[in-house]
Order: sequence, then structure tokens, then C-alpha cells
Amino acid sequence: MTKPIIALDFKHMTEVTDFLKPFDETLFVKVGMELYLQNGPDLIKEIRAMGHDIFLDLKLHDIPNTVKQAMYGLGQLDIQMTNVHAAGGSTMMTAALEGLRASGSKASLIAVTQLTSTSEIMMQKEQLIQTTINHSILNYAALAHEAGLDGVVSSANESSLITEQLGESFLKVTPGIRMGTDAVGDQVRIATPEFARQNGSTHIVVGRSITQDTAPVKKYKTIRKAWESIC
Repeated sequence: MTKPIIALDFKHMTEVTDFLKPFDETLFVKVGMELYLQNGPDLIKEIRAMGHDIFLDLKLHDIPNTVKQAMYGLGQLDIQMTNVHAAGGSTMMTAALEGLRASGSKASLIAVTQLTSTSEIMMQKEQLIQTTINHSILNYAALAHEAGLDGVVSSANESSLITEQLGESFLKVTPGIRMGTDAVGDQVRIATPEFARQNGSTHIVVGRSITQDTAPVKKYKTIRKAWESIC
């Protein structure tokens, strides 16, 4: 059973330290672009020194060689999971995996399908993908699977469909997790921890619902209990 992944939605390492200090257990945390780009690789070392696992969420998307070399560099950091955009295509995803493994890293590599802030209407109008959002996500997931990646990022709504097509061991990492009373924010395709688990998500990512709560440790434990109670 995987722990909920806490998205560290902060700018500075001091904020991260202050947030993590009250927890009496090791965590699985997500470091995104906002935090990583303002603090650099030393941030990863500091968080790992605290004993926490890291999902480095930079969503690489560029030409294959650039992504391969960038992933080689990221792979030398002590991370447990990282990602690319599936929209970069099969060749790019294969190159990313080659770069990561060439670095000696055993981190899981997953691909973003459609962001949980994207609705079907937005996808069709702005990306000009004239199909259903489920079909688009399943197509990206299949490409990631064929490229040898470990899984994808999608909303909980698509997890059961991905499992049906690609199996239970293929990771379904689900952002946009909210408790029923939490604010939606800029997310569109959201779900509760219970729904995510029931629908086949293997990991959930929770950010502001925990980090902006007045009692983040208590809120984390509530979400973790809801996530684990379905088993």
C-alpha cells in the first residue's frame, strides 16, 4: 500500500522544513517546478536526508535527445519517481527511460496524460484533439506502456479504464485529490481518496488540501485513513 504523496506547494526550503518538521513519520512527497527551479538539486538532498521519498514532478517535454540528457542528470539525484509528458511521443519517452537508466537510477518513470486541470471541452478546443478525453488518456497510456514506462499520471476517473487495458501493475498516479469539503481550486477532474482507491489508482497526490490546512498533520492522517480504509 503506497502512502499518499504530499505535493510540496512551496517556494523556499525553509517553508518545506517548517512544514515537514511536525510529522513523526517518513513521507512520500512531490517536488514540482515551483519548488525545484527556485532551490535546485540541493533541495533534493536535504529532503532525502530527512528520510522522505521524492516524486520529482518536472514533466519533461522536448526533443528526444534533450529529454534523454536531462533525464540522465535527474537520475543522478536520489529520487524515487519522476515524469515526462506523454504528448512528447513514443521516441521521446523511450529516450527518457534510456537516459534515466543510464544514470543508474531505478526511479519509476511515468508519463502525464491529460492534466487534471484540463476538461474535455478545453482539450477539444485548445489542443484540437477531437475525441473524448478518456480516449486521449488511454492512447497516451498505451504509448507510455509500449515505451517501457512504469505508469501514467491521470485523474482517478480514468484509473479503472487504464487498469482494464494495461493491467494492475501499471502505475496510475492520481492528482486532484480532495476531501468532500475541500476547495476545488484550479483542478477540474477531482476525486476523493476513497473513489481513487476504488477506481484503481495506485498512488494519490494531495497538495493544498494538506499544505494549506490549519492542521496539516491531522489532515494528512485523515486522508491517509480514507485512502487505506478501502483495502
